[in-house]
Amino acid sequence: MRQLAIYRNNILAGILTEGNHQNYRFEYDDKYFLSSDNQAISLTFPKTQRAFQCTFLFPFFYNMLSEGVNRKLQCLLLKIDENDNFGLLAKTSQFDTIGAITVKTLP
Repeated sequence: MRQLAIYRNNILAGILTEGNHQNYRFEYDDKYFLSSDNQAISLTFPKTQRAFQCTFLFPFFYNMLSEGVNRKLQCLLLKIDENDNFGLLAKTSQFDTIGAITVKTLP
């Protein structure tokens, strides 16, 4: 099981968990979820629901990944399997992402 901390504007929004390659879960952090000042991280993760499950990496997170030659080069340099979307997300989405969302690995 691997987990990533999801931040929106440098505020912990929730935890993304990969149970295996066909079981993904995003759950809002309690403090983030209960605060009316914090917005949903995307339209596909409304704050009306606390936890979300999927059999593949959620499209919202998948779309943060590079494609084509850039993806191949990143995987080669970072020594990550090209099919390991979760691992690639962990290594490439910590800084300089498009939008307000960043990802950090959990110990």
